Amino acid sequence: MIKPDDVPSPRRAQQSPAELTRTALIHAGLQLFGRHGFDGTSTRQIAALAKANIGSIAYHFGGKEGLHAACADFIVETIQKIARPVLADAAAAADPPAAAAGLSAAVERMVSFFVASPEAGEIAQFIMRELSQPSAALDRMYKGVLEPLHGQLCRAWAAATGEEADSERTRLTVFTLIGQVVYFRIGREAVLRRMGWTDIGPQQARAIAAVATANLEAMLTAGRAGR
Repeated sequence: MIKPDDVPSPRRAQQSPAELTRTALIHAGLQLFGRHGFDGTSTRQIAALAKANIGSIAYHFGGKEGLHAACADFIVETIQKIARPVLADAAAAADPPAAAAGLSAAVERMVSFFVASPEAGEIAQFIMRELSQPSAALDRMYKGVLEPLHGQLCRAWAAATGEEADSERTRLTVFTLIGQVVYFRIGREAVLRRMGWTDIGPQQARAIAAVATANLEAMLTAGRAGR
């Protein structure tokens, strides 16, 4: 499972006052844009949540549009750091068992960060908002991380099963693989109530990852048999 050190977080003691303000504005932007969308969020609201001067948004980002783009770039950088090392190894695996092991590690990593990490809540909300109401921020995230990581998962799937990496079936299969993890974030409240959990912490994340990786193994078996 992912270690806390793997999750990017600002080291506030090492940041200058200007850097602290910039970081606070990005996190405020992630939360408010995610909840209310770009048009429904004012610079005054962002500054208040960040405990910053309203003029600091223009100073650091050139305005609300620049902050919105910076939020998207923050997500790209964060997900790249979390996912790319594992996916790169899986996609480049020399044999099917190694590729399958890499995919399993990637699923565990997705669960640990996207589902269980508190830091992922604002990121997930921002992404969900952009997927339902696309803007230029979605283009930045799609080109920067969503398309490349989906491609790496497809190549890892191909290495594990022998299927074509760019086939329609492979691309759809990878979306279902991602979707089973994403549900535990977007359906979090329903999951907590049905499971009788008060939170999704390390123990619950391990249980989710165990089921998700078992599903992955079944999908891999079906993929190999379907060749």
